[in-house]
Amino acid sequence: MKKKIAAVIALILLICITATGCAEADQVSYNISKEADNFNVTRKLTVLNARTDTILLELTGTFALKNNSDNELEVIIETADNKYQKDYVYLNDYTMYVVEDISGSAVDKYHYEINFLPEFGLKATYSD
Repeated sequence: MKKKIAAVIALILLICITATGCAEADQVSYNISKEADNFNVTRKLTVLNARTDTILLELTGTFALKNNSDNELEVIIETADNKYQKDYVYLNDYTMYVVEDISGSAVDKYHYEINFLPEFGLKATYSD
């Protein structure tokens, strides 16, 4: 049991040491992206045709974005408390999109979180 506790403490220290080597901007960027993906930031998505300068879509609200391998932009929109909708925007050679952070993000550059998920059955092996 003591070996397991020591291993967990060593893992936490290793993660802390590794995290302190990051640039300040990297940590802030990560925290802002996490807040946006957790629907805590109001953003504006604009999709436009780059050849004709025509705006094809505008969306303002709390949403998360995923770029999948099929040249599609997956938009997960929070429409009400605990209610979500998923839309897709097809991207081709002539379309582009811009995402603006409307509300701003109050994030802590020193914040990090460690989650141990026992349901995945993570096991460490040790030898004496």
